[in-house]
Order: sequence, then C-alpha cells, then structure tokens
Amino acid sequence: MSRHTAVTCAFCLVAALSAIAGERWVYINANYLLVEQVARVTGLIDRAKKAGYTHALLTDSKFARIPTLPQRYFDNVRAVKQAAADAGIKVVPALFGVGYSNDLLSNDPNLAEGLPVKEALFIVKDDIAAHVPDPDVNLKPRWSFVDQTIVQRGNEFTSTPCKANARFSQAIQIKPWRQYHISVRVKTERFRSGKPEIKVIADGRQLQFTDVTVKTDQNWRDVHLSFNSLHHSKATIYFGVWGGHEGTLIWDSPRLEETGLVNVLRRPGAPFVVRTEDGKTMVEGTDFQPFSDPMMGSVPYKGEYDAWHEPATLHTKAVPDGTRLRISYFHPHVIYEGQVCACVSEPGFQLLLKRQASDVSTLWGAENYMMQHDEWRVMNYCQACKDTKRTPGRIAADNVAFCQRLLKESSPEARVFVWSDMFDPHHNALPDNYYLVDGSLLGSWEGLSEKTVVVNWNQGSKAKESLQFFESRGHRQLIAGYYDQPIAHTRQWLKMAKSHQGIIGVMYTTWTSNYENLEAFAKMLSEEGY
Repeated sequence: MSRHTAVTCAFCLVAALSAIAGERWVYINANYLLVEQVARVTGLIDRAKKAGYTHALLTDSKFARIPTLPQRYFDNVRAVKQAAADAGIKVVPALFGVGYSNDLLSNDPNLAEGLPVKEALFIVKDDIAAHVPDPDVNLKPRWSFVDQTIVQRGNEFTSTPCKANARFSQAIQIKPWRQYHISVRVKTERFRSGKPEIKVIADGRQLQFTDVTVKTDQNWRDVHLSFNSLHHSKATIYFGVWGGHEGTLIWDSPRLEETGLVNVLRRPGAPFVVRTEDGKTMVEGTDFQPFSDPMMGSVPYKGEYDAWHEPATLHTKAVPDGTRLRISYFHPHVIYEGQVCACVSEPGFQLLLKRQASDVSTLWGAENYMMQHDEWRVMNYCQACKDTKRTPGRIAADNVAFCQRLLKESSPEARVFVWSDMFDPHHNALPDNYYLVDGSLLGSWEGLSEKTVVVNWNQGSKAKESLQFFESRGHRQLIAGYYDQPIAHTRQWLKMAKSHQGIIGVMYTTWTSNYENLEAFAKMLSEEGY
C-alpha cells in the first residue's frame, strides 16, 4: 500500500468514525407528575437507543415550579433518569422560557411583558370608576372591502367552500395607546382546511395575533379578542380566511370598542397610575381601593391568559360622582393559542430564572442543558424595559448572557444549547416589526458565548445563510429537523449542511409527539452520513 493510499484510507476512516459519532437527539415533552408518562418516556428512550439516538431533550412545564411538586414527581424523574442511564442516552433538560413564558409565569402572572395604555378615561359614579370610550369607536354598517367569496346579508358574512381568500375589512379610527375589544359570533359547518383569523393592521404592522379557534362543526359561539393600538391612530380590521377552505364559515355581528382594565399587570416595571383630569395623582389604598384584576393570568389556572374578559372594577370614595379620571396601565398580549412573553428586565423574573437554574440542575444533574429562548414576540414596551434604554437586541443579548452565567454557576462543566431563531439575523433577529417587539433585535447574538451550541431550526430559504452566520461566529450547531414534516424535507437540508463546519448532530423534533418516523429518520441520518 502506498503512502498516499494509506493516508487516503486513514482520512476515510476518520470521516466515517466522525459520521458514526455524530449526536442524534430526540425531543420528548412529558408531564412527570403522571406515572403513565414514565412508561411512555422510558419506552421512547428504549426505541431511541435501538435506533442509534444519543440524547433526549426533555421538556415539562413543571420544570418552572419544582419546589411546589409532590414526592411522586421526583420518584418519576428518578425512574426516567435511571432508564436513560441504562440505555446510555444523555438527558438534556430544557429551561428558561423567555419566549414561551407561561410556565414560569405560573409563579407570578404579573411578570409578563406589558403593552401600555395611556390616559384612558374613567368617570366616577356610585364610587366606581367606569371606563368611557374616548372617543367612541365602533364598526360602521358599510364595509371597506368584501371578497367575492363572501356573501353578506346585513351584519352576517358567509363563506362557503372556496380556494381563494374569503375576507371582509373596514378602515377604523383608533386612539393611540389604548386597549380595544373585538367581538363576533362564529358558526361553522364541515369547516376544515382553513384557519379563520382576525387581523388588525396599522401602517403595515399587525397589532392582533390571538388565534380564532373554531371546531369543524359548531353552533353560534362568541369570540372575544383584544389589541393595543400602540402609537397608531388609523388601522384596518380584517375578518376572514386566507388561502381558501372547505365547508362553511359564518361571521355575525362583528363589534369593536375601546375597553379598560382588562389583564392589568401589577409590578414595579408596569406602574398603575390614576390621576384626576386636572393632574392630581391619586394614592392607592387612600384615594382608591387596592386594585387588581383577579382574572389576569389565571384563566383557567395561573400562567394561562385569556385574550379578553369583563374588565376589573376600580372603587373610590375619595372623589365625587362625575369626576373624570385618567388611568394608565400595562397589559399582556396573547399570541396565537396562548403564548405570553415575560419581561426579562423585571428583577422578579430574573429571580425566577436564577431559581430555575438551581432547581433543574439539582433535579437532573445533567451534562447538557437547553435554553428555551425561542420566538420571543413581545418585548421592550413596559417601563422596566424602557428604563434600561436598551434596544431589544441588547435586552436579548444581556438576558442570554445572564442565563449562561446561571448555568455556569449551577453546572460548571455542562454544555449549554440554545434555539437559533432569536439570535439569527436571517430568521427572527430582525431590525424592525417582529411581532410586538418595539425596536431592533439586531445584535442579540452578541450575548452568546462561543461555547454555547446553537440548535438551528432555520430550514427555510435562508438556511444556508443561517448556518454560515453561526459558523463564522465560531458556534457549533445542532440541526433541529423533522418538525412533523416528510423526512425528505430534512434530508435536503442535511445535504446542504455538509459543506459547513461544526455540525455536531441532528434532532428529531416533534411538536405533536409523533414518533412514528423515529426509526425511519435515524435510517435517513445514516444514509446521509450523520
């Protein structure tokens, strides 16, 4: 054998060993309070081991409130840890939900990020400060636009099966920095393959992101949503389905009104201020009764927020009937099915992060931890954020650096991972208009330690740029694939990723707990050399 041949063979052997040694992860969400979940998770771990997986990313909402859990929780966790150790699977606990923050917010719903309402009008009557629209806002009988796929009969709008948009809209006048309530009745019949939406768009920016949830067949049901006007005085409100649908969807009696004192946050960085219209600041506990919204972040349980409910009542005996008050406050916005983001600038939330780092580290004693900074859609509106005078990008950078330090203190030798999107200028780290983030997210990546491994899920049109960006910054990357899509989608991504350095492995990522393709996905990884 010539020297050249020997070197070539040695290189091939190293490459082959490198491919064999690549990490293969599986994403597993579970509720470890339930003993039946132990059997489910250990069964998945056994399957994963047989298929060649090496790591299990474990999530559970209760990682956010470990001190409150009964002994059986810790017994169940111990059983899963033992099963993983027996199988040689390394567990990777997930923590630090700063984008999807509901789990941590179950400890204190007031720590949500808030949008400001400024100087809303209330008039005192019978010792109650009643909200008064200022000015009155409502929807007019005449609509600005109705798609041809919609049949309008008075105040009822019906769309039957179609392959096109089925929408109706109206331009509206709104007051800046106010909270608005949208209501409409909805009925469906064999409705599927479409998603009903209510959008409020001002100057090209969407202000309302809460889902309209319907069943395939349902009788009339009231839908209630809310939004904050931010700095806008004009907007367009849309009801409808984009891109076609099957079955029938009927909207009836859509309404719009200014509302007050719904989901009011009470924390230092979200001040609640009551003034008389002539400028006198009223003192809580003296001029008006201590105020809170008992339904805020507590429906149906703590950490879950409804988009709208009947406003809370403010009682005062300090001023006569007819006194005009101006009230300023902050409220969260519910994204899609229920996501609420925390305020990372609030010291109380930072204490929760610190506690969670210690709790999760003590519980699992793992070699790897996953930071859940992901799709962080509301940021930099409350007073706690504004007082720092930082951009959203700087807020995100400082927070991820803070979380890395917490893990370094609690688990000095552990590897740290993070989702890619909020630190990727080719994904969600955008210069403007990312959901309800006030300002630029550019520079968020500056808070990442070079040792932090980026779990890259940017599989779209900017996938190559994304991989190159993190590679150029010296980060190793783990590719989060599958996403309940055909395996071929990930195969194409992996082929392209081969030209990049520092790819340490691939994860089978499922949000629907669909593990049907776990073995087939592993087979594909072997075929592609991962």
